Amino acid sequence: MTNYVKSTNFATKDNLASGDPLKIVKGTEINTEFDNIAVAVATKADLASPTFTGTPTLPTGTIAVTQSAGNNTTAIATTAFATTALQTIYPVGSIYLSTASTNPSTFLGFGTWTAFAAGKTIIGDGGGFSAGATGGSADAIVVSHTHTATSTDSGHTHPNGVTNASSFSGAGSNPTPSSDNFTNTGTGNASITTTITSTGSSGTNANLPPYIVVYMWTRTA
Repeated sequence: MTNYVKSTNFATKDNLASGDPLKIVKGTEINTEFDNIAVAVATKADLASPTFTGTPTLPTGTIAVTQSAGNNTTAIATTAFATTALQTIYPVGSIYLSTASTNPSTFLGFGTWTAFAAGKTIIGDGGGFSAGATGGSADAIVVSHTHTATSTDSGHTHPNGVTNASSFSGAGSNPTPSSDNFTNTGTGNASITTTITSTGSSGTNANLPPYIVVYMWTRTA
């Protein structure tokens, strides 16, 4: 901005002696003063709805009118307006996520924020789930089920080594009996043990989807 600087000190002319040519106020002097005033005025902003150019800077401690919430114009916003807007975005009960560990109250400048949902994922309300409810497990669980096994005793045989004496071979007074053996076959009760072995791996921390860990806070006040 250009400040007005007076070119002619008209008051000093009053002290000059009569007849001194410098005592006369000249039209050029008046024109020069008006030109200087016009230049200075042209570089000043109007009090009502001014349009600034360049980089305007408000003096330290200046108090401006706080705009209404939702104002979508180019009006200058105060810190009170900015804070109110942020508080509207992050009301009590809202959640803030970040990869930095700094508590949001440090840089937002308002509210009480506490750590939230440590070690848990987020599920939207509805579909059988209610806001604030907790559940689930990081460890995989086996659904209840049964195993069955069938063992069969197919029987067994015992050779008795009895000689079939009803058949003889050879001639003379010393015939030789045949050596046919009889075999008895039977079915009996047997003690049978069936073992079902387990397989697979541990279910500890085996029930997690692909994930990335962040810091979460909720505003409580």
